[in-house]
Amino acid sequence: MFKRSWPVFIIFISMISLQSSASMAKYLFPFIGPEGMTAWRLTFSSLMLIIIFKPWRKPITKQAFKYVFLYGLATGCMNLAFYSAIARIPLGITVAIELTGPIVVAMCYSRRLVDFIWLGVAVIGLAILLPIHQASGDLDPIGILMALLAGSGWACYIVFGRKAGALYGSSSVAIGSLIASLFVFPIGVWDSGSAMFSLEHLPLVFVVSLLASAIPYGLDMIALPRLPAQTFSTLMSLSPVFAALSGFIVLQEQLTRYQWLAITFIIVSSIGTVLTMSRPTKIKSVNP
Repeated sequence: MFKRSWPVFIIFISMISLQSSASMAKYLFPFIGPEGMTAWRLTFSSLMLIIIFKPWRKPITKQAFKYVFLYGLATGCMNLAFYSAIARIPLGITVAIELTGPIVVAMCYSRRLVDFIWLGVAVIGLAILLPIHQASGDLDPIGILMALLAGSGWACYIVFGRKAGALYGSSSVAIGSLIASLFVFPIGVWDSGSAMFSLEHLPLVFVVSLLASAIPYGLDMIALPRLPAQTFSTLMSLSPVFAALSGFIVLQEQLTRYQWLAITFIIVSSIGTVLTMSRPTKIKSVNP
């Protein structure tokens, strides 16, 4: 039994690492701001990924670079919008809204009625979270918009990342992360100024980058070849739960019953989408 379940345990550790890093990042916002935090996270992450994948060993074609560049821009926009969102609304809600990006991508590749039913379930969850609903009136509309932009960035990340990975392999994630950091770093400096270079906070920023990128990516690389693709996708649908728990433990963020209900609708939509789609039994390779 342990032989079958340990890859699932690794995926849980990966999600815990990722969502804990988001809570730690939010803790640092008062000191360096979400833009500065995004800039440093992408910079440290890109350096670690370049060391791991050594992309200079593999020449890149013009066609591949086009998609790697778009993938990098999508990565930068996704991270910047995500951190801007969690600066304004609870972490669990942000991750739930962001999850609609992959759901929409899945819908674009299907025309069956059941898939649009799952999309409707996600829309119901989003409707509950919108500030027009009395119970969710305390949510910042800008935060909700940023979370939706993060979801759109995630959708582009999937589309361009799949193409970049097919043309350039796993090295795409290293070059893409570098492009993302070059795009976001000037924005971070513009917004945070000299506070971004405070030596007091940089060690914790590095830990956040480690938890957000190197550790979960490494764990996923170990677990993915040993898990059915459907199982992996279903487990990833539980990310909003881990995000909400991390926000509660680290940041004391408490959600209302209506907000938990909305998150549940979006999780059910994601799981339903995964379970009713036709997928290969195993993930043969890992591409961004």
